[in-house]
Amino acid sequence: MSLANSIRNAFVPIHPEGYPFIAGFAAVTVLLGLFSGFLFWIGLILTAWCIYFYRDPQRVTPLDDRLVISPADGVISAVGPAVPPRELGLGSSEMTRVSVFMNVFSCHVNRSPARGRVTKIEYRPGKFLNAELDKASSENERNGLVIQSPNGTLAVVQIAGLVARRIVCWTEAGDALGVGERFGLIRFGSRLDVYLPADAAPRVATGQTAVAGETVIAEFSAGAITPLVRVS
Repeated sequence: MSLANSIRNAFVPIHPEGYPFIAGFAAVTVLLGLFSGFLFWIGLILTAWCIYFYRDPQRVTPLDDRLVISPADGVISAVGPAVPPRELGLGSSEMTRVSVFMNVFSCHVNRSPARGRVTKIEYRPGKFLNAELDKASSENERNGLVIQSPNGTLAVVQIAGLVARRIVCWTEAGDALGVGERFGLIRFGSRLDVYLPADAAPRVATGQTAVAGETVIAEFSAGAITPLVRVS
């Protein structure tokens, strides 16, 4: 690897959503430094963590409509049947759910798990339980997107966690998303649930590490539409 590539890889882009927070951490750090060298170093460490938290690295996404891609960095915390949130309008029957838990060191930029059109976005206020708990799916603050993909309807739900206090979603109902395209983020620890159509089989296991925009979490059946797609 060349020196230029090494330097470029060392400086990961920062998402603009993080600029105000990074500036705030930095300002507090300077103020703390006026009173104590020790507090200054604590503030500097926290500022560095804030920069790291808002990193937004480029990802290489598989371009195959048969595949469902992880919407988040983190650990697969659950794979199995679950009834989707009522507000999504997907019925009362169980769908296969894949959950990805993000801790405070994960990249929190969320990406679309499939190509398609967003047919519905529903936000619900709620609690801030530990996002690893199963009941977090139904009791925590959340924001759900229903996506009509070439191979069926799926949903991705942003769920606030124990220390998360802000769900951000910058896409709107009616928008077309490319697979792996950024659609939102959650600040400071959280979880994403993906609800899969009946003919999509999971390809991950609990405890596995997932990378947003790259890790295949499910695959549609052999008869699925398969053209390659271009990420916008």
